[in-house]
Parts: sequence; structure tokens; C-alpha cells
Amino acid sequence: CFRYGLVFTLRKIFLWMLGVYLTIPFIVKLCPSIQAKLVFLNFVRLPYFIDLKRPQDQGLNHTSNFYLQPEDGINIGVWHTAPSVFWKDAQGKDQAWFESTFQSSHPVMLYLHGNAGTRGGDHRVQLYKVLSSLGYHVVTFDYRGWGDSDGNPSERGMTADAIFMYEWVKQRSKTNPLYIWGHSLGTGVATNLVRHLCDSGTPPHALILESPFTNIREEATSHPFSMASLPSYLPGFDWFFLDAITANDIRFASDEKRPLIAVFKSPLYNIASESKSLSGHKVQFIPFSKALGYRHKFIYRSPELPHILRYTAVFSRGNFLRYAQIMSTFTPAKLKLVSEFVLGHWGPRKYTLT
Repeated sequence: CFRYGLVFTLRKIFLWMLGVYLTIPFIVKLCPSIQAKLVFLNFVRLPYFIDLKRPQDQGLNHTSNFYLQPEDGINIGVWHTAPSVFWKDAQGKDQAWFESTFQSSHPVMLYLHGNAGTRGGDHRVQLYKVLSSLGYHVVTFDYRGWGDSDGNPSERGMTADAIFMYEWVKQRSKTNPLYIWGHSLGTGVATNLVRHLCDSGTPPHALILESPFTNIREEATSHPFSMASLPSYLPGFDWFFLDAITANDIRFASDEKRPLIAVFKSPLYNIASESKSLSGHKVQFIPFSKALGYRHKFIYRSPELPHILRYTAVFSRGNFLRYAQIMSTFTPAKLKLVSEFVLGHWGPRKYTLT
């Protein structure tokens, strides 16, 4: 009797789990907006309970918080972290003073964060501190629908916010180097932004892509949620999940062949380095061994990062356009293969991959 009851209970649990497993794809298909929320994850505000109006609470005592309006009715929250040399002078200063510091000779990094969290995410704050200590102005913001910014997220809206912020910074930094750093989902925004700038004939000094992807459909195929709900090799995966993403007009097609645009994930590095549209421009692939533990978002821990960024600045001053991918998911075997390819293609560099 006990054994029968246990089997019955286990069968109920199994059927319940199977029902949930099969129901999720149908819910996503019937409500495409759910898929959009899973792509953006803007409702996830980690860490919780931080006041974005007070960046000093995160150890950013030389940071100004303010709000800009890229479109009527849309206000987005912005942080401007000045180079660390201005730390003492920055205490108690207003936004006007911070804007005046753009007139110094220090380069500017426009940081485009990924999905989930806000501009106050811990790994992002740690990166701001590293960049500031290296003499960079760091300007970052929450896209519409993220953090304390107004509106709802969309690829078009995120790209419009990035274009607005780039132009806002450019007007104030004048001829100082202005770099674009995109992370994760932000790499899709960054390539959209740079595509727009290149089409306008005003490419940035450099584009850095950290943990990028080729396009959102390919990324969704390997996303943990999608794989857990309906493995991509099963019939109907595209119809259930990928078409729902497209229905929300979310593409982030970073792998499109446009002038001066390429994303460096290992299969695409060959395309980028051999692209005629990138002829005369510096292309470099910078992998990090998986054993280092930087994973998806802890690149700020790398002691090599300051040297890599200084190397970027040298090529920017020489009117090269540099695109770099910073990745930390390589196995030693794959890293060795990439190292051999890079060294064979470009010759020995200061940063020999081992």
C-alpha cells in the first residue's frame, strides 16, 4: 500500500512537471511580450534597494547622476564618472562642473550595459572604477524601461537612446577620443549605434565588444531558458520561441555585413579580419582563458585590462578603428587554436596568448 501511494505521488509530480514543461512554449507563443521580457530582463533590478540618485553609495564619489530626455516624455537616468584625478575636486560639484571636465584631454568611454540590472550593478560599478583610474570619463545610462528611466524597452528605443547619448557626449568632449564599450546585450546596441555612425560618416575612435553574440535568434537558441523549455533540435522550436522574438521586432543583427561593422565571436573573427570593408583598420581579437574565471561579466578583474586599453588608445591616435572582443569562456584547447590563428594572421604581438 505504501509503495503504491509513493508511485502514485511520483506519477503526479512527473505529470505536473511535464505539463509545465509543455505549457511554457505555448504561453510564450500566445503572449510574445513574455519573450521580450525574457530578452531584456529589465524588471530584474539587481542589486535591490540601491538609490540610483546616489552613486556615491556605491563608492563612486566622483560621479554625477542626472536625467536627459532623448524623446518627449522619456527621461533616462545617466551617470558620469570623472577620471580619478578629479576625485577631490569633484566633491559637492553640480552637473555643470562635471560637464566642464569633458574639456580636459581625457578620453571618454560610453558604456552600454547588458540586460537585467541597472547602471548601478556591482560588476558594472567595478568596471567604472577601473576605467576611471585609467583616466577615462565613463558615461553610462539606463535605457528606457531600465532602472529609473521612463518608457518601455525595445531595440529601436535602446538604439535611439544610445545615439542620443553618443551625440550628447560628442558635443561636450569635442575632439577628445570617444570610445564605445558594449557588454552582452549592449553589444547589439553598440553595433547598431556604430552602424548608424558609420552610415553618417562619423565612426567612433574605437568599439569594444565584451561577451557579444552574432544575432538575437542565434543567441536565443543557446539561452538556458529556451534550452530548458524546448531543446532547439526539436520540431517547432523556431515557431515557439524565435518567431516570438521577431514578432517583437527584436533582432540585434550584429553579424550583418555593413561597412566597418563586425562582431568577433570565434567563427566571425575570420570574417572580420578578412573583410574588405575593414581594410586599413585595426582588428584584434582578445580572448581570455576560461581558467581565469572572468566568465560573462568579471573582465574588470583582469590585470591585463589596463594594458589592453592603453594599446587601444595608441591605435586610435593613429586613426585606426579598433574592434575588440573580450571573452572569458574559452577552454584551453580552443584558446590555443585561437592563439595560433591570431598569431599566424597578425604576427607576434605584445599580448601573446598562452
